[in-house]
Amino acid sequence: MLNEIKDEAKKSMEKSIDSLAVELKRVRTGRAQVSMLDSVKVDYYGNPSPLNQVASVSCPDAKSFVVAPWEANLLKEIEQAIVRSDIGMAPQNDGKVIRLKLPELTEERRKALAKSIKKTVEDARISVRMARRDANDKAKKALKDKAITEDDSKQSSEEIQKLTNDYIAKVDKIGQDKEKELLTV
Repeated sequence: MLNEIKDEAKKSMEKSIDSLAVELKRVRTGRAQVSMLDSVKVDYYGNPSPLNQVASVSCPDAKSFVVAPWEANLLKEIEQAIVRSDIGMAPQNDGKVIRLKLPELTEERRKALAKSIKKTVEDARISVRMARRDANDKAKKALKDKAITEDDSKQSSEEIQKLTNDYIAKVDKIGQDKEKELLTV
């Protein structure tokens, strides 16, 4: 019973870490990353489709993207989708591919993004703590139902707290790494 509670808490905390990683990939640092274009949806024969499903997206250097559609007639649709999205880049269409230049981040914008990263990291910490609370609540309920002993409940609480501390440390490390990446010019 206690192992099930801990495993469930661990899975929930892992989901928090995974979610944080996905959120932080979307934050624009000084380098071009293909994941920055994940939010762009292209109207593909009436269906909004992710850009990476209708075109090849690559980063020839650290400051630019090349988007090569798999169907030539999608070039205009992709260009319009990029303009409609809020990625802050103007597409340059040469008739075969679309090129995007990553604008330089100002110091003010870097600080605003760092603040945004801190908020995202805090949300992940809260999510981890909520997983801890849920696990402790389940252990208390099991104790109340006399499914476990008081000693088991106390031990479970300590182990869940240790697990929580480990995951919060991971969240903090991921956040610090992203912030460092953002603030280095």
